[in-house]
Amino acid sequence: MNTPDQVVTRFAPSPTGFLHIGGARTALFNWLYARGRGGKFLLRIEDTDRARSTPEATAAILAGLDWLGLDHDGEAVSQFARAERHREAARQLLESGRAYKCFATPEEIAEAREKARAEGRATLFESPWRDADPASHPDAPHVIRLKAPRDGETVIEDVVQGRVKFRNETLDDMILLRSDGTPTYMLAVVVDDHDMGVTHVIRGDDHLNNAARQTLLYRALGWEVPVFAHIPLIHGPDGKKLSKRHGALGVEEYRAMGYPAEAMRNYLARLGWSHGDDEFFTTEQALAWFDITGINKSPARFDFRKLDNLSGQHIRAMEDAALLHELKGWRAAIGEPPFSEKQEKGLLRAMPFLKERAKKFPDLIEKAHFVLTERPIAPDERAQAALDDVSRGILKQLTPQLQDASWTRDALEEIANRVAEANGIKFGKLAAPLRAALAGRSATPSVFDMMLVLGRDETIARLADAAGEG
Repeated sequence: MNTPDQVVTRFAPSPTGFLHIGGARTALFNWLYARGRGGKFLLRIEDTDRARSTPEATAAILAGLDWLGLDHDGEAVSQFARAERHREAARQLLESGRAYKCFATPEEIAEAREKARAEGRATLFESPWRDADPASHPDAPHVIRLKAPRDGETVIEDVVQGRVKFRNETLDDMILLRSDGTPTYMLAVVVDDHDMGVTHVIRGDDHLNNAARQTLLYRALGWEVPVFAHIPLIHGPDGKKLSKRHGALGVEEYRAMGYPAEAMRNYLARLGWSHGDDEFFTTEQALAWFDITGINKSPARFDFRKLDNLSGQHIRAMEDAALLHELKGWRAAIGEPPFSEKQEKGLLRAMPFLKERAKKFPDLIEKAHFVLTERPIAPDERAQAALDDVSRGILKQLTPQLQDASWTRDALEEIANRVAEANGIKFGKLAAPLRAALAGRSATPSVFDMMLVLGRDETIARLADAAGEG
């Protein structure tokens, strides 16, 4: 049971596709608000659309939430499994006189709307069965409609949007149960939120119109209306509705691209919510700071450059062992083979400088190529071009001087500069063949960082191979 005044939020996706970035942000806002107040965060799978709902989509949603670290309380609720409870609520409204049976056929409804349109009236359907004597009811298929108020207004005190008023004359007698006895989305949502004890409904502002109809339903059932917070949708950098071109991808695609989960949480939290001028923050800080009163009214704009920047900051802030753990999880998620014990040790030694400029995990792996590869090193085309006869000759001179060198950065720099000077070149000219020999790449970390991580024996062996002495 909920304790008095306990915050209870929910995330209620439809399993008809992946967990997209907008849905992930909605889930995050609900999670932050509940968790930051010692409340409950619940998950409901709105799987009433049986034609489009799939187990694969449900699995993708659960996997996306799991990767983002958005844990929910209790078991996930299936909306479809609660259909009998929804029907019970409709019958309760029928018995109390707050709903009625409507026998109008689809053809009659279409005809009534066409007539209203021709006469310049509102096309809202007004059922002739609203106040009919039950004794006049035919033995025929029917729907159950809510008997909505015809005058006055319904007011939503929305935390984000402010006070929003709807004239009741614009709200129709919505269908609660279809003629085949299946409950509608509107009825199911209200009954489920009430039964789950949801206190705060935080969702996209495309549901704002639904809030008016759902409020009428709450009142008809004699239930307390939850706090509504309708958050603006996410737009692309150009201000247009988010599309795949902008980044409207599944959460799993961001994981595959190599963004750390904490960076995604940080970035998603900043999409439409702010805490002063803070851009970079930890999940612990977000939990302490987040409040729905800080959500902006205007749409947020998705920007990959900002996401990359934040991602790089989170990679740099991570402890080396934690970063290796994340890297291993990412590799497994994209189907890459696990690191060997030797590779893991090399990565840990190299991590302090590998993470300095990495924006995403693939950047880090590319820089780590020198510890992940094995002899004999196969240089790429650009690296091979740096290993001409002159360069190989200089590497041959360098190798013996490293045999008894003190294996420190200062000592290695001194030897390399001395050999370069003896050959009438600056160290920059020697760096390219060294990179090619040690990593087989033209873009690598500092050659001295690589030497320190590889150690004396491996460094000398790689240089000898490149010089043609192996």
